[in-house]
Amino acid sequence: MILDKILEHKRQEVKEKKNARYLADLKARIRDAPAPTGFYQALTGPPHSTSTPPAELPRLIAEVKKASPSRGVLCENFDPLTIAQTYHEHGATALSVLTDKEFFQGSLDHLRAIREKVPLPALNKEFMVDEIQFYEARAHLADAVLLIVAALDRVQLSDFYHLARQAFDLDVLLEVHHERELDLVLERLPETRLIGINNRDLTTFVTNLDVTLRLAKRIPGSKLIVSESGIFTRDDVKRVAEAGVRAILVGESLMTAKDVGAKIKELIGRESE
Repeated sequence: MILDKILEHKRQEVKEKKNARYLADLKARIRDAPAPTGFYQALTGPPHSTSTPPAELPRLIAEVKKASPSRGVLCENFDPLTIAQTYHEHGATALSVLTDKEFFQGSLDHLRAIREKVPLPALNKEFMVDEIQFYEARAHLADAVLLIVAALDRVQLSDFYHLARQAFDLDVLLEVHHERELDLVLERLPETRLIGINNRDLTTFVTNLDVTLRLAKRIPGSKLIVSESGIFTRDDVKRVAEAGVRAILVGESLMTAKDVGAKIKELIGRESE
């Protein structure tokens, strides 16, 4: 399975770079770093610009991603900072930055460069398997982290969630794909505010928006639902919005668009414009 392959490599990658000097350097960077910008707050607070989506549509978390295991390279002329600035200029509410190198050709340096120049909160999109990755996320100016329920056991899920929230003041997007994963989140972490529904099956990388439509019915109205993956058209956005989704995480359709601004307008722009 693709997820298992990614996790196996990630554990080895983390093991190879864990040492006292590296951790000390991360801690020093964190001490000098500004406080996180509220990721959840941005998705629920007042509009930051006139290009924020109309009230009936979800807000946009725009993803900076060069490649994927299923599609290969998505953007040949990849300039992460320019891409993030374009997203900001055209109405994205927040950013997601892929930092895995082996499978997505990402980098923590991309995250830091973007956060130093673009005034939008950013999610560190990574496969979290070890505590040191939370130090890396905060040292590189992340405002939120992703926890993939399918990649963690129950103890890790709870421990990592509380580490992110209490030790680093990071928002946490808890990602589910099946009912059993959602039930686990609601049972073990009832305080969570952000639940991501990944329409992509991480074992096959096939997407289906019906996953959001099915799981959203089981999520209490107090939670902010983020629909992830497989969103390509305005009709897709409307479908998930009608299911109660308040934010969408979009990567592939933006990264492959010839005109990113026009694509964002198609997805979340005001139809009268």
